[in-house]
Amino acid sequence: MLLGFRLLPWEYGVRNLFRRPSRSALTLAGLMLVTLLILIVVGFIRGLETSLSVSGEPGVVLVHARGSSENVENSTVAAAVPSLLTASLQAISRRTLLDGSQLAYASPELYLGTRVTVGEDQSPTMGLVRGVTPSVLLVRGKAQIIAGHWPGSGEVLVGRLAATKLGQNVDALREGKTLSFEGRTWTICGTFAAAGSALESELWCPLDELQQAMKRQDLSLVAIKLAPGATLGDIDEFCKDQIKLELQATAEATYYESLRKHYRPVRALAWLVVLLVASAGVFVGMNTMYGAAAGRVREMATLQAIGFARRAVALSLIQEGALLAAAGSLMAAALAVLIVNGSTVRFTMGAFALRIDGAALAVGCGVGLLLGVVGSVPPAVRAMKWEVAEGLKAV
Repeated sequence: MLLGFRLLPWEYGVRNLFRRPSRSALTLAGLMLVTLLILIVVGFIRGLETSLSVSGEPGVVLVHARGSSENVENSTVAAAVPSLLTASLQAISRRTLLDGSQLAYASPELYLGTRVTVGEDQSPTMGLVRGVTPSVLLVRGKAQIIAGHWPGSGEVLVGRLAATKLGQNVDALREGKTLSFEGRTWTICGTFAAAGSALESELWCPLDELQQAMKRQDLSLVAIKLAPGATLGDIDEFCKDQIKLELQATAEATYYESLRKHYRPVRALAWLVVLLVASAGVFVGMNTMYGAAAGRVREMATLQAIGFARRAVALSLIQEGALLAAAGSLMAAALAVLIVNGSTVRFTMGAFALRIDGAALAVGCGVGLLLGVVGSVPPAVRAMKWEVAEGLKAV
């Protein structure tokens, strides 16, 4: 006895699912598909947020042209700025070399979006290219070469997700392959990773050679690593004093936070898709449970005749829907983890990996289970309204 009335045995609802295997299988497939779609969309949201959140390194400051804090590829900085910064600022982190000289953690960079052709017969696609010097590895602490070597003359180092950004398979950007941009052909010398950050979508080549190919001597930005105890204000104050150079300092974490705000409408649209897919799933469950209830009128009337309350019969229907939804959610979660998790997608900022983490699984499986329960409530309420005498006469 529970809640003032006797419930149907738990095994009764479980056995009912196997009495109509075709109907149960179709319902299970529908709920699994809906939950899988929800997990994919939530994985997209989590992947985008994770990529942007890990992209900004603490203690790294970007010095760029004033007014281009959200669009550094349009920034233009004089070639003399890196030397000026390292000679004038003590706020930059430094390393003492064996000969007693000091190496400043400052990375001059030329960053642009340009058309890249992979191989010889492929159509060009938009890629992200960054001209760098070896000092970039001092400033970008998350970046590390995982295959090959540092680019020499005419060579380029590709990010782990660069193939996705260019719409190519991984084999097309293996070491030794060639690609073309800015009127030159470059040989791939290796691959680098950067802990899942936006840098992994880029192509890195020697700064001086990219400048020669583009016939320009200026830079896009200078990335510097702050010394212990130094703050952004130290760099910003210096930039404001250089009126003629029109420089501006932005913390790298702040830069990527601004990108997160820029993509907020995209995340909102993705959550709207989750809502629409979930709504469709509710109707799938509701339609199936209506059909199941309509074909079992005499059975439910008989249960009431032998002493089970209408609420107990209604709860049995909800139990069946919840069991199907739980099974569908578990199957969808398994498919998402095994197949979807880690899959890469192209985006305007580059590329990132879908992330089916604990939060995504909680949302996806929670919504999936809710679909089965909510979709079963209207048929269960309708079942409570049937008269016993009329139900026993039903065919």
